[in-house]
Amino acid sequence: MEIRTIAWNIFHGRDAPPDPALRTRRSQLLRITERNSTHVQVNRSLYDEYAALIAAANWDLLLLQEFRPRWAERLARDCGAESHMALTSRNSFAPLRSLVASLNPDLIGSGEGGSNVTLVRGNSIVERRELAICEGKPERRAMAFSRLESGLCVANLHASNAKPPLPNEELLRGAEHATRWAGDAPLIVGGDFNMRPDRVPDIFEQLEQRFKLCCATAPDAIDHLLVRGLEVVEAPRRWPAEQRERAWEGLRLRLSDHAPVEALFRSPSA
Repeated sequence: MEIRTIAWNIFHGRDAPPDPALRTRRSQLLRITERNSTHVQVNRSLYDEYAALIAAANWDLLLLQEFRPRWAERLARDCGAESHMALTSRNSFAPLRSLVASLNPDLIGSGEGGSNVTLVRGNSIVERRELAICEGKPERRAMAFSRLESGLCVANLHASNAKPPLPNEELLRGAEHATRWAGDAPLIVGGDFNMRPDRVPDIFEQLEQRFKLCCATAPDAIDHLLVRGLEVVEAPRRWPAEQRERAWEGLRLRLSDHAPVEALFRSPSA
């Protein structure tokens, strides 16, 4: 059994041009599209652009962070996938937040509310669990744990964007619960860790030594796919920027401020 896996923080469904000067106040307030010679920055719903890219991509397992909860069922249907969503922060008064986000996505930004969503193709989710890896300040962070019919277990999380020790504690807490819940089953733990191995090597050493989870994407990466009990056929790698871009009126629209991370794993019994 081979499992092609992608982890992607989708920036609450917004675009992120390589030229930060395109993110202007007038675009945020008046929804004016900004352009330079190569890229655009827009302030509108990009569901169709995200869904087209995600549906066309080759994956069996997709771990999404900073995901708009109101998109979950629709995206799963459009991708022919089964989903598991764990809500994170700012999800009170959801209908009102969703209304503002539909009118002006950039103005509300992450204030619309977020979630971690796991999508599965060609398999069924037979067990769903959720863990709050952070309940208090600065905001709620959650991990979605899924057990698939094949026996594979998946943990999808987004650690706090804060100084250590907070993200370290969240990640280790998530890994501890995920490995305990998985038991002897193969396990993938992925998402936005908000930690770079070259800055906190001891945390990644603990993940490997205590929980047998390897292998980090890159020394400077914050998005990772760690595995236990699976053979790494293709090591985790970040997509080049152009792979997450879409054509827009003769220019390019870049989705998210994170690059997807992709890997291919294989069951040792294959």
